Amino acid sequence: MRFSKILNYQLGNLPTSDILKDQRVVIAVDGGRTKIRINKEDDKNPKTNRYGFAGEWVEPKLLTIYIVNEEGKKIKTNDIPITNDGTYQGYQEFLKILEMHLVSLGISQAKQVLLIADGAEWIWKHIPPLLSRLGCPKETYQLLDFYHVTEHLQTFADAAFSEESERKAWFKKARNILRRNFAFNLIVEMNQLIFSATPERAKIMTAQRDYLERADVENRLIYAYISEQKLPIGSGAIESLIRQVVNLRMKGNSKFWLKSNAEIILHLRCQWIAGSWNNFCNSVFTSFLNPQTVG
Repeated sequence: MRFSKILNYQLGNLPTSDILKDQRVVIAVDGGRTKIRINKEDDKNPKTNRYGFAGEWVEPKLLTIYIVNEEGKKIKTNDIPITNDGTYQGYQEFLKILEMHLVSLGISQAKQVLLIADGAEWIWKHIPPLLSRLGCPKETYQLLDFYHVTEHLQTFADAAFSEESERKAWFKKARNILRRNFAFNLIVEMNQLIFSATPERAKIMTAQRDYLERADVENRLIYAYISEQKLPIGSGAIESLIRQVVNLRMKGNSKFWLKSNAEIILHLRCQWIAGSWNNFCNSVFTSFLNPQTVG
């Protein structure tokens, strides 16, 4: 059914709604990990008549699209559903899925849009241009997940200071500086600490400093401003989705999924977690009864 919607969108036949009209929309994106079974066609056991296989860790890419009210609380009703989805097919197919959902929901009619994610390069290279092309409102923001950034600050502090009390004090101060939109000041202070560190420690510290410098400080580290807008500064929604969809069901050292089966289960669990299982099943049944009605 999802393939049908993407095809209809490409043909210009995808129905659009006004679900996002005048709404404050959050788009969160991230990836998980699952072992995919790679069959070895030239390694067949004559006794069991089965092929050997290897397990390869593959990253499924997931998305969640939801609305928050003026107080920043997530809204979840029958009229305003949460949209969850994901794929194992790589970022190009993921972008097609994301675009289809955004157009179907009416993203161009939104009041505000926030894209929040970690530092994966493909996200920031491809999704912001997509949002612009789809006619997102002027108030469209990008944000690097605050709590993901602070993990890098913690690693920096661990390398910079030997005493636990010093590490905790600097980390607390650095979080406050970052949250008040003073990332440039924080980078200056990190440079001073790197200059006085041993070569081994400086290497670790530099990698964390470089992460901040690559983050587009003026546009993606604007935590104070986003907080004032009562929009989320962390990607807890997508982290929770990955935990419930991937980690608790699909991830495990003893689990080896055929890629096609993993794709199906991933999509189904996304619908279940979104609370849209009944609507999803009704759409599937409708598609069997009358395929032309599927949009």
